[in-house]
Amino acid sequence: MEFSQEEPNKISLKKFESMLKTNHVLFFDSDEFENIIHHYLNQGKVSLAKKAIKLGLQQHPSSTNLKLFQVEIFVFENKLKEANQLLDALYILEPSNEEIYIQKANILSKDDKHEDAIKVLTTALDLSEETSELHSLIGMEYLFLDNFEQAKQSFMSCLAEDNEDYSSLYNVMYCFDFLNENQEAIHFLNDYLNGSPYSEVGWHQLGKQFYTLKEYKKALSAYDFAIISDDRFVGAYLEKGKVLEKLKRYNEAIENYALTLELDDPTAFALLRLGCCHEKLGQFDLAKQYFYKTVKEDPLLDKGWIAITKFYNKQKNYQKALYYINKAININEENAVYWKLYAKINHRLNFLEEAERGYKRAIELGNYELSSWLERSDILIKLGETDAACLNLIQAAEFYPEEADIEFRLVGIYYGMLETEKGSYHLKNALDFNAENLFIVEELFPLVYESTTFKKALKKLQ
Repeated sequence: MEFSQEEPNKISLKKFESMLKTNHVLFFDSDEFENIIHHYLNQGKVSLAKKAIKLGLQQHPSSTNLKLFQVEIFVFENKLKEANQLLDALYILEPSNEEIYIQKANILSKDDKHEDAIKVLTTALDLSEETSELHSLIGMEYLFLDNFEQAKQSFMSCLAEDNEDYSSLYNVMYCFDFLNENQEAIHFLNDYLNGSPYSEVGWHQLGKQFYTLKEYKKALSAYDFAIISDDRFVGAYLEKGKVLEKLKRYNEAIENYALTLELDDPTAFALLRLGCCHEKLGQFDLAKQYFYKTVKEDPLLDKGWIAITKFYNKQKNYQKALYYINKAININEENAVYWKLYAKINHRLNFLEEAERGYKRAIELGNYELSSWLERSDILIKLGETDAACLNLIQAAEFYPEEADIEFRLVGIYYGMLETEKGSYHLKNALDFNAENLFIVEELFPLVYESTTFKKALKKLQ
């Protein structure tokens, strides 16, 4: 828990820090030490917490709570053996202290013994009157085991005891989402909202479920209720804006995104969506301004750089588009879509080697669209890399085994290499698949198309 701002606790903290500076040992009762340790642990000041524990145990050597803090420090420092020994000693003294079980489970969990941790926590349930925290901890252990159904049940039990535990509500929804149980999630949230009708988080989560199911009008209503429950709920305005975009109500979406900038510090997401909405409305200067604000707010947001790239690409300003696609790729080199866009821009600029590199990288990253294979092959052919083009097309044929566009290109390559037997094989396939695409040979391989050998083979098969 956070260190209390009540005057007595503030005084005890100042008194403790003054003692550390002067080396004059002062007396504190055990509750004061507990508050001081809580404060330092929550602030991440572990060394100060350790000093407080040490002094606390010197003054209160029989305090179980202070010893449990010592266990927590041992676990943090990965001194699991020492933590276990101290817990065993405490168990002998206080076998019904649930905190001992919680710390024991924490150690087992850290040692990847999640099923054992669940057994220990389940035992603690029988000893505790308030079980909300225990149900939550059990739910987390089930998540570690990828047992989402049991995790969901545990977090539901937590909410049944404390319906304002939003952390557990988020975890329940995470389980529903992972299990693709959107309808079940909606049913659960409706029951939850019957008991907590002004829960902005509950309405917000309901809206997200409807959004996933593309029930946009229902999602919009849910977000409106979230905003009625808390008119400063930034997340609800953002999600409402997304729904309004889907409904092509761009001006209203802009209003909601703009409100988030007034209620809180600007987010790159809101700025990006504002840019996209203005672009959809044909307000290109405003769109550009918001795209640049996006990357200024978050220079590592690749989607911001991509938005600027696409903006200039549509304006046919390919030099600027190339500059910004490189920025996006520098942030995220594993995105196949970015590499394909990189390839297209370079192709427009007639930078064939770079365009080929882009298509190759996109394919390596899993972009198996037919256009990627064909564009790469056509560039390799222009570059005189016929062997590489041939290999690329053979690989493409594994994904598209009856595609005339692939076969006609192989026809041109093999006849150009005077491998007429292979050329004839692919010509027969191509004509069977789609004879109307014969123009591909004429456009890409004019010398082959005009050759006597090819014309004879074509006449024989037609």
